Amino acid sequence: MGSYVANTTAEQQSMLSAAGFSRMEDLFADIPEAVKLKNGLALPDGKSELEVGRLLEAMAAKNTVYRTILRGAGAYHHYIPTIVKSVTGKEEFMTAYTPYQAEISQGLLQAIFEFQTMICELTGMDVANASVYDGATAAAEAAAMCRSRKKKNVVCVSATVHPQILEVIRTYCFGSGSEVVLIPEQNGVTDAAALQQRLTAEASCFIVQQPNYYGNLEPAAALGQITHAAGAKYVMSINPIAAALLPTPAECGADVAVGDGQPLGLPLGMGGPYLGFMTATKAMMRQLPGRLVGETKDIDGRRAYVLTLQAREQHIRREKASSNICSNQEWCALTAAVYLAAMGPNGLQETARQCTAKAHYLQQALAGVGLEKKYSGEFFHEFVTHSELPAADVQQALAEKGILGGLPLSRQDILWCVTEMNTKAELDETARLVGEVGRR
Repeated sequence: MGSYVANTTAEQQSMLSAAGFSRMEDLFADIPEAVKLKNGLALPDGKSELEVGRLLEAMAAKNTVYRTILRGAGAYHHYIPTIVKSVTGKEEFMTAYTPYQAEISQGLLQAIFEFQTMICELTGMDVANASVYDGATAAAEAAAMCRSRKKKNVVCVSATVHPQILEVIRTYCFGSGSEVVLIPEQNGVTDAAALQQRLTAEASCFIVQQPNYYGNLEPAAALGQITHAAGAKYVMSINPIAAALLPTPAECGADVAVGDGQPLGLPLGMGGPYLGFMTATKAMMRQLPGRLVGETKDIDGRRAYVLTLQAREQHIRREKASSNICSNQEWCALTAAVYLAAMGPNGLQETARQCTAKAHYLQQALAGVGLEKKYSGEFFHEFVTHSELPAADVQQALAEKGILGGLPLSRQDILWCVTEMNTKAELDETARLVGEVGRR
């Protein structure tokens, strides 16, 4: 740390003396000698820039890069306009961090404000926060904010949500002493009758995903009515691209709407970084964790941005906090905001239309070669097929031609995903290769 902090040797010595020490090593006197590093780290000799470049290129060459991607399951391959990286790659954004005297950083606050505004427009909800780590965390935080409001200990979750979302919800609920009740599925969507039966007086909320993990469209409005009739809060986890075409969470009666912002301009990136978004009705605003940025005017009447609410739980009413969020994923939120601004409503709707049209085209093409759609309901851009063909054989045949096939859910079930990035030729080739596997 002495060589990292920008101070002189004399300044360091002055600080040591003020703290009652004579040398830097005295700061570590309480650490046993047996565990101290005496001879430095066993690191190889330094390399030149050229050598490092070659080494990294060799490591990167071990990765398998598919020319065609037909897999989603929570992370999606979408077109990202060049302007997104051009704006977010600027140094002033890349080095930004959560400001502790926030109003000094007007540019950063405006970026958060624009992000929150567009997410509210997309979901139809009243207020959005400054984002959380990912969609799974957002869903778990939503469960926590509903529990804190009603003091109820049961969180009902549809069995059709993404398994990783369910895992994070269970982790949060374990820490807070809440019980997770899984609502079973029927034909690939939430069993409404089972939901009505299991939403007891102890239930704080019901969480559903739209479209769900299998790509199917849930009867969201009807599920919301059942939830509210039982006195519980209704939480929807949504795909932001699908939201351009589907009824908004607000129209479906949601009290809280969350999701993963990865489809909004963030590349797959081997799993991250992504961001979560959280929105709520005005009645739920003060239960929303994280930061909320608002627009106002300064003393001279100029437009200015402020932290309208600052629920920084680690230092404000810590004993009553329902969340430990202390960051805002601002760079990822800025990326989503730039993407939404670049695409505009028409561009986002066109992306959604292409996703669903191409997905339905592939589904019909696969049905023609023996991979039948498992569920009868409507879907957005993901669907599950079932056949006697082993999923592993299908995957291998496609991989040999540079195609990443759908995600195997079982030996005979595959979850496929199609986005605007896939061409008709790619989809036709996929169906042809699957047909060859069936004829072997």
